[in-house]
Amino acid sequence: MGHADRSAVGEVRRELREFLEHRSGQEQVEAAELLVSELVTNALIHTRNGAVVTATATPARIRVEVQDFASEDLPAPYVPNADDGTHGRGLVLVRSLADAWGVETQLLGKVVWFELRGGRP
Repeated sequence: MGHADRSAVGEVRRELREFLEHRSGQEQVEAAELLVSELVTNALIHTRNGAVVTATATPARIRVEVQDFASEDLPAPYVPNADDGTHGRGLVLVRSLADAWGVETQLLGKVVWFELRGGRP
């Protein structure tokens, strides 16, 4: 998905929801949708290239990875101030809602991932 095509974020959300709907509880699906939206949007805004999203689900956990191929710059969460509007809240949400998250550098770019506990209740 390209930088200019942010409509792809909605497509990623729908595909993830369809993938998880019979594998996870509603709460996990909703959290995963929100978090993948934030990570994909960050990849599109900050790398100006596409992103590849990979999701796995087991009875114990959901893991979603968003890989970009352009930037090895590691994202750093920060607490936005009132003047930032909605900017800067993506990783704050990831840090707050995910049970685990991280960043791994790759030969080209990086992977930002999150995990949520619990699969199908």
